[in-house]
Amino acid sequence: MQETPFCLRVGHLLPYSMSDSNTTDFTNPSTFILLGIPGLEAAHVWISIPFFTMYTIAILGNFTILLIVKMELSLHGPMYYFLCMLSITDLILCTSIVPKMLSIFWFNSREINFSACLTQMYFIHCFSVMGSGILVAMALDRYVAICHPLRHSTILTNPVVAKICLAVMMRGGMLVLPHPFLARQWPYCRTNIIPHSYCEHIAVVKLACADIHVSSYYSLFVAFLVMGLDVFSITVSYVQILRAIFSLPTKDAWHKTFRTCGSHLCVILVSYIPPLFSFLTHRFGNNVPQHFHILIANVYILVPPMLNPIIYSVSTKQIRGRLFRLFTHKGT
Repeated sequence: MQETPFCLRVGHLLPYSMSDSNTTDFTNPSTFILLGIPGLEAAHVWISIPFFTMYTIAILGNFTILLIVKMELSLHGPMYYFLCMLSITDLILCTSIVPKMLSIFWFNSREINFSACLTQMYFIHCFSVMGSGILVAMALDRYVAICHPLRHSTILTNPVVAKICLAVMMRGGMLVLPHPFLARQWPYCRTNIIPHSYCEHIAVVKLACADIHVSSYYSLFVAFLVMGLDVFSITVSYVQILRAIFSLPTKDAWHKTFRTCGSHLCVILVSYIPPLFSFLTHRFGNNVPQHFHILIANVYILVPPMLNPIIYSVSTKQIRGRLFRLFTHKGT
């Protein structure tokens, strides 16, 4: 059964038992062959249409968020700095996958250089971990803004925000760095064909004719460490936020305060529900076809980058207002 991509998923990260190989013709191939979505090759062109549409929306939406925050001085604050970092992360994440995937669907360009494959693998998992870390940082910002509003500007100063962003980047970069280094050392003497549309970590290393328990267990460790710490931190933040909200004297105050967290909560749901769904289908969907797992793997890499800017544009008054002024100005 094919693996799902997001490094925060845990269902597919159990060790693989590799067959002993009597086959010796492949040793560290210079290229891998990506099959796209096996079983749906005849529909690749049609499948590419929604993927291309989602990618286009993600690119336009996230660049719009970056432009608006840059232009609007009132948005120069911790929440929107984290939002910009999330937009950059989403842009890099989907761009590391979609162009090659579309070249497979449109031009049958299936070959990918061995080093390029490992680089793509690193970017996918690194920026997935970074995205999760940014959600934690945004939860911290909401906690300080609601539970300690008078101290928000003194706690989350620009240097502190910069340090948080640097810590998020370093955590993603360092935790995922062993993946490509371990993958590079394995001998690939079985096949160089990857039944996937991109170089997902376990999908690559399971092709090795060696004991890959180190890679598998390390992936499992990273998955539980990242998901466990991040979900726990977000949960603690929102428990405190909810306590603060429900201690307010009127329901109007509840609603007004809760609206400030609404967009972030939607982004959290968009980011974590698909991995949960993927985990459940892997653990309990034994009869689910392989192409369905690969489709889900592709879709939910693209869905958060596409929806995040839409969610913030619709639910955040400052961004919505600046967006209207931008288009109104262009139209006059």
